[in-house]
Amino acid sequence: MAAKERSMKVGEAIAEILKREGIEILTGYPVNHLIEFAAAVDIRPVMVRQERIGLHMADAISRLTSGRTIGAFCMQHGPGSENAYGGVAQCYGESVPVLVLPMGYARRLAHIDPNFNSTAAMRSITKSAEPIMLASEVGNIFRRAFTRLRNGRGGPVVVEIPSDMWNEEVPEPFEYTPVLTTRYGPDPDHVKEAAAMLLAAKRPVIYAGQGIHYARAWPQLQKLAELLAIPVVTSLGGKSSFPETHPLSLGSGGVAMPRTVPHFLKAADLIFGIGCSFTESSFAVAMPKGKTYIHATLDPNHLNKDVRVQVGLVGDAGLTLDAVLAEVGKTVTTPRDASAVAAEIKEVRAEWLAKWMPKLTSNDTPLSPYRVLWDLMHTVDVANTIITHDAGSPRDQLSPFWQATTPLSYIGWGKTTQLGYGLGLAMGAKLVHPDKLCINVWGDAAIGFTGMDFETAVRERIPILSILLNNFSMAIELKVMPISTEKYRSTDISGDYAAMARAFGGYGERVTSPADIIPAIRRGIEQTRNGVPALLEFITGKETEVSRP
Repeated sequence: MAAKERSMKVGEAIAEILKREGIEILTGYPVNHLIEFAAAVDIRPVMVRQERIGLHMADAISRLTSGRTIGAFCMQHGPGSENAYGGVAQCYGESVPVLVLPMGYARRLAHIDPNFNSTAAMRSITKSAEPIMLASEVGNIFRRAFTRLRNGRGGPVVVEIPSDMWNEEVPEPFEYTPVLTTRYGPDPDHVKEAAAMLLAAKRPVIYAGQGIHYARAWPQLQKLAELLAIPVVTSLGGKSSFPETHPLSLGSGGVAMPRTVPHFLKAADLIFGIGCSFTESSFAVAMPKGKTYIHATLDPNHLNKDVRVQVGLVGDAGLTLDAVLAEVGKTVTTPRDASAVAAEIKEVRAEWLAKWMPKLTSNDTPLSPYRVLWDLMHTVDVANTIITHDAGSPRDQLSPFWQATTPLSYIGWGKTTQLGYGLGLAMGAKLVHPDKLCINVWGDAAIGFTGMDFETAVRERIPILSILLNNFSMAIELKVMPISTEKYRSTDISGDYAAMARAFGGYGERVTSPADIIPAIRRGIEQTRNGVPALLEFITGKETEVSRP
């Protein structure tokens, strides 16, 4: 008689499910016993210095695979889960599918005050939050979790594992099949209406969001723009979904933006939003009032939320664009002449750049942050680089001027703007694309939040390039804190961050002269090629001007 197959513990079953669902990396911070179970089945654990960074890394994994691979993060119960709350909220605000696996207090203590219960506390910032209360339900719980992660609008999903569940046995036979991913498309009648409006419009504009990335609908977006000679602006999340060197590109919109964005939105008679939410935010381009809007979105809850919509197309951005192209193609079989609109874009952009060129090429010391970023863009191989910004000044100084040329080469964000987000995103990007140069641009305020995790990059052998713009100040707050600054120096910050990088075992260099910017960037790139994370600290002036409408 054959020996009875050994039954699986809860942790073993979860690790097996993760492996079957294609998860290869589990970011986390001990103590969570899943780390050991995952390592046993060859899922690489990446241990961070604080929970939020681990979530940011998982976030990038999901983004840069367009949700094909789900980023996963685990943490201990109590303080670990409490510390992770902000990172989960960031994923929710940016609509990123991430599997969050907190330990929980033992079931008998899970709902006793003041114990932190992740299922209860995080339900409002997740697509779903469910605890494992019975070992027999592990498969069902994860089937529901992964189905929510792989379908519909993105967002984090929590599965909480109480600390007294690990030794429970999952009933035999253990069965789990990876979940399906399905797509849905818009109403054909509304597609016809939208196509007719696009054909009739005199000055249409396409506004593309990050839904284009998740649907991998980059070819269809470019085809529609070229077929109807429509200029394209992207949200920060959608940046790189349309090549910004294309004659019909207007660039991206946020707090700061190229002059082409407000110029064409103001003159538009029709705005076609695709793969976007049109969420009103201080960190997003303000949509003009009184325009005609077509809104193509995966989430029907976003229709008429912040702008009044004349036609709604609910569904996957790729299926939606396929349907619109098919309908438009019945009337327009060859691309319309785009020369006039391309010439207008070129003229407006040239005038805008001429105004900014003194800052972009400045020889001042302390350095102009614009000069640093301009030299960076003209030194790296942009097509083989993935770059992201941090909150505040780095975002507003980088996004208008950096021209993304290939899909998913720019991780843009801004619905919520927690400081320190960019470091984890860059590390997650490097895990997904070890062959690419992965850069985060941050300021001296942001590094104060997550700088310790540069040590994680060194220890975990994740050779990113960190560009630090250090002006020894919370410069963006200077205008709103003049008395505090004058009397108490409340906006002052200090630190030698290049020395910190070296102390952690990475490469650190401080740059103060304009002539040294490009040589330092090249040295930093070479260090990453040798497997060493590099931090270049540029001493900049207290620049507060950004490219606003």
